[in-house]
Amino acid sequence: MHTLGLIGGMSWVSTQTYFERINRFVQRHVGKTASAPMLIENLDFRRLYRAQTKEDWENATNIIADSAQRLSEAGAEMIVIGANSMHKVYRDVEARVETPILHIAECVGKQMAKDGVERAALIGTRNVMTESFYRRRLVSHGVDLLPPEMDNVETLDRIIYEELMIGKASKDARRALRSMFTNLQKEGAQAVILACTELEMVVDVDANILPIYDCTAIHADAAAQWIIGDEQA
Repeated sequence: MHTLGLIGGMSWVSTQTYFERINRFVQRHVGKTASAPMLIENLDFRRLYRAQTKEDWENATNIIADSAQRLSEAGAEMIVIGANSMHKVYRDVEARVETPILHIAECVGKQMAKDGVERAALIGTRNVMTESFYRRRLVSHGVDLLPPEMDNVETLDRIIYEELMIGKASKDARRALRSMFTNLQKEGAQAVILACTELEMVVDVDANILPIYDCTAIHADAAAQWIIGDEQA
C-alpha cells in the first residue's frame, strides 16, 4: 500500500473522522488486520482559525505548505488537507510541494457527475459558500449550484465555528439544518453538498429530505482507494 500524508487539526474533530474512515475502508477492502499507512500532522488550529484578511491567508498558506513539505520529506506519497475551507490556498501550496495533493472538491465533483446530479446546494463555512475557489471546481464537473443565501451563510458560520469545531452538537443546530434543507429542496436543489468536515455531527447523512454528498466521506474514501491502489474499490 501507498503512504498518505494527512494535514489535520482543522479541527481535530474532522481529523478523527478522516483517520477512522480511511482505516475502516482499508480494513474492509484489504483485510481485517490491515490498517492504513499514514503520516498525520495535527496543526494548532488557533493559528488558522477564521482566517479573513490577506495576511491571514498568506499565513495559512505558509503553515499548510510547511506541513505538506514536512510530510513529504517524511515519506508521504500523496497529501490530503483535512479541511474544506483551507483548500482556498490549494494552488499556492501545490506550487511549493512536489508531492501531489488530493483536492476535496475534485473528488466530490467527480462523484456528483457520475451520479448525474445537475443542481445542488453547497453548504459550509462562509468562504466555501461565497467564494469561487470551491464552487468553480464543482461547476467544472457540470454541477449547477444554487446561489448562497446570506441568512444561511451566517447561521452555518456560527454553528460551525462556535459549536461544531469545539465538539458541540446542539439540538438547535440540528433543527436549523433540517429547516434549511427543506427550503433548499423547495428552491430546486437535487442534493446538498456538505462542505464542512464537522457538519456530519448535526446532519443525518443517510436519512435526509435530500441526498447528501458528505465531502469528508468522499475525500477520505478517495484517499483510501489511492492507498490500496484501487480506484474502483
